[in-house]
Amino acid sequence: MARQNFSAEVEKALNDQLNLEFKASHIYLSMSAYFGRDSVALPGFQKFFKHSSDEEREHGEKFIDYVNKRGGRVVLSSVPAPEIEWNSGRSAVEIALQLEKDVNTSLLKLHKVAEEQNDPATMDFLEGEYLKEQVEANKQLSDMLTQIARVGGDGLGLYLFDQNLQSEK
Repeated sequence: MARQNFSAEVEKALNDQLNLEFKASHIYLSMSAYFGRDSVALPGFQKFFKHSSDEEREHGEKFIDYVNKRGGRVVLSSVPAPEIEWNSGRSAVEIALQLEKDVNTSLLKLHKVAEEQNDPATMDFLEGEYLKEQVEANKQLSDMLTQIARVGGDGLGLYLFDQNLQSEK
């Protein structure tokens, strides 16, 4: 009954996006668990990636709410098991940056589908909730990579970087 100007193409693209958000949340949760292990013990990275996981899950939940508000049907897919070994802080941040770029690319494609389907409500939803935040996330992760390279990526430098991460937010 609520469905109006909500094409099947936009509905499918929204479902694809919400599943990507849950996949990203799962990957970040795995990273958080890795950095919390006693053999890795980097609580700042653990906290950062746990926060990232929570944020991506919230994004997926917002997409669910939006699809339901528009009168659509939510289609959840299986979330593949992520890696459990992340090798280093630098490696995890590089993977996270690529993941955020992939999410951003998907959001831009979704925005284009909404534009092609003459769906200004979805375009407004994406612009108001996600696009700016993605630019900020990419910048933050890029800065983190630069800083990790500056401190040497391991040893005392990485420890101090991790302590700084732990004290943020």
